[in-house]
Amino acid sequence: MKEYIEERAVAIANYIIDQNATVRQTAKKFGISKSTVHKDVTERLENINPTLAARARVVLDVNKSERHIRGGLATREKYQHRLQMCSQETQE
Repeated sequence: MKEYIEERAVAIANYIIDQNATVRQTAKKFGISKSTVHKDVTERLENINPTLAARARVVLDVNKSERHIRGGLATREKYQHRLQMCSQETQE
């Protein structure tokens, strides 16, 4: 494996652990795809630093178990915002 890929995998894992970041947030931060983040943490990092891989995996598993809640909250906020906009338009 190329050295820059190994360094990226370690940097990604450290970012996920330090920031409690999701795969999507990490991908955006590093300018790579979500699948690359996932592959770096779950496959490549396992061969480089198994302890770090396990710690990052714990954070990702927690985020995965909570994602349906985050999605529901985002949808709720979206529709509350729309209701506010509609009520402002009717008052004008």
